[in-house]
Amino acid sequence: MENTNKKSLFASKTFQAIFSAVLCAVIGILAGFIILLIINPQNAPKAILTILENFIYWKSGKLKLYYLGSTLVRAVPLILCSLSVLFAYKSGLFNIGAGGQYCIGIGVAIWCALFWHLPWYLCVLASAAAGALWGALSGALKAFFNVNEVIACIMTNWISLYLINTLMQNEKIMKNAETISIAANSPKSIIPSMGLNKFFSSNEYVTIAIPLCILICIAIWIILSKTTFGYELRATGLNKNAAKYAGMKDKKNIILTMAIAGALAGIAASFFYLTDMEHWKTSASVPGMGFNGIAVAFLGGLNPIGVIFAGYFIQHITTGGSFLDTTYFSPEIADLISAIIIYGCAFVLFFKSIMTKIASKQDSKVKTA
Repeated sequence: MENTNKKSLFASKTFQAIFSAVLCAVIGILAGFIILLIINPQNAPKAILTILENFIYWKSGKLKLYYLGSTLVRAVPLILCSLSVLFAYKSGLFNIGAGGQYCIGIGVAIWCALFWHLPWYLCVLASAAAGALWGALSGALKAFFNVNEVIACIMTNWISLYLINTLMQNEKIMKNAETISIAANSPKSIIPSMGLNKFFSSNEYVTIAIPLCILICIAIWIILSKTTFGYELRATGLNKNAAKYAGMKDKKNIILTMAIAGALAGIAASFFYLTDMEHWKTSASVPGMGFNGIAVAFLGGLNPIGVIFAGYFIQHITTGGSFLDTTYFSPEIADLISAIIIYGCAFVLFFKSIMTKIASKQDSKVKTA
């Protein structure tokens, strides 16, 4: 007798998330390849391979490991910003303010390092606290005054940018519109490697921020899916009135959700800028890391573990573009491919709904058979 309880593969949430993410990636890569063919048909195949290869592009084994390390370092803030968006989304809130919280985290981390010369762990904690306070501000506006969190976040994004631009205007921190080196002026503020850099050809930017990032993702997964606290946050997000009726403190949960999301974005900033790989420059736009995090969260299937792979993939493509032969193509082509993939993420839920419909049709056929 045929087992009618056997469910369709399309009904699996895990399969839906993975298939949707892979489909978005393939569409983005194919669209990028078509654009490369239009620009220069002869060199397009080599260019798309260079982008996809990234660190494999280098012939030397040591260089491959070095650039793999650099890609991982740059992927860390993207993963944590997407985790910030994901955490709020799972709780029924749309944290479009991750960019502003990331910006605040940058300012506080660099200020603590260059002005106060604090050790790295205090810089990270201060950055997380600042991001949490900034996120809690949007949460409080939502909880007490029913201000839509998207509007509140957009407002705080721009306030944070101009606040940090002003904060950095100090001779101990910035010269020629760019922050000075943390490694040269406050070595104890640099996140330690603890020997991890030796696995990546002594890449000086590889630190324990990489494994810490993975541990944070695992911790958030446990909190959201395995704890009462996570259940309350998700319940409040699904139906604030029902959660309140059940005895849950809806206002407190909204503020706490945005505070945790902000803390994650703040940690993302400190984990990157306290490697000294990049310096802050006076900017006229909010860092794109927060907005890219929105797409990575959906590309990762709104799963804390999935965003680890999605974040690395997007950064892998972006970094691979820097190895293009500029005689024929601009390195920004890789950003365009990433942008197409990110745009495709808007259809992840659409793809999932189609697979759900296919699964339901297959189940109905099995039952009637």
